[in-house]
Amino acid sequence: MVELNKSDILVTNSNKKTIFVVDDEPDIIELVDLHLNKAGFRVKSFEVGIDMLSYLAKVIPDLIVLDLMLPDYDGLELCKLLKKDDKYSHIPIIMLTARSDEMDRVLGLEIGADDYITKPFSTRELVARVKAVLRRDDKVSKVNKVNFNDLLEIDFLKYEVTVQGIKIDLTSTEFKILRLLAEKPGWVFSRESILDSLGVNEKGVLDRTVDVHIKNLREKLSSAGKLIKNIRGIGYKIDNVY
Repeated sequence: MVELNKSDILVTNSNKKTIFVVDDEPDIIELVDLHLNKAGFRVKSFEVGIDMLSYLAKVIPDLIVLDLMLPDYDGLELCKLLKKDDKYSHIPIIMLTARSDEMDRVLGLEIGADDYITKPFSTRELVARVKAVLRRDDKVSKVNKVNFNDLLEIDFLKYEVTVQGIKIDLTSTEFKILRLLAEKPGWVFSRESILDSLGVNEKGVLDRTVDVHIKNLREKLSSAGKLIKNIRGIGYKIDNVY
């Protein structure tokens, strides 16, 4: 069990955003800690997933940088575990991985990770990715809640989606796509713009994952899934007409 000390309490009350870094390589932890601190972030590092989970029960960070190859946890499973928990599902996660396989990256994004960086990486790129993900997360809609035909309701502040009053569990990525569409009903978003909103830059590789997310989203929304429309050759939109 990780105990909080006085400095931890002061960190929690400071205006700095807190970043958790989970990696079993001390050299990488030291490097990432140094550059994130220089960029104005407060950093808490862990070499195993269980220590992070123990600490997470007391201090919730603004973002987690998560290695996929940990001694005690598979990073993808740890990401999935966090995204399924209502208390932690809102925390952005950047995957840090030595794996170059496309399917690992696609799977990570599909279970809710917000971005990924492949080792070896530039510390400048890492800091830029962290800032970009946090900027996206800070862009809270001025409208707290939207309702489509009393069929679909989305609460942007509570990160809740209900269909005919029944709460629907979505991954972080699915919620972000739904929010993007719902904030501008009738507006057609290209696959590229949807990927950009998720912080994914490799459009040529991952373009088709948008279709997978939309398919899963429609299935989870059940009768409300018909509100999301495919505009052939362009992208997707959501509106009240169906």
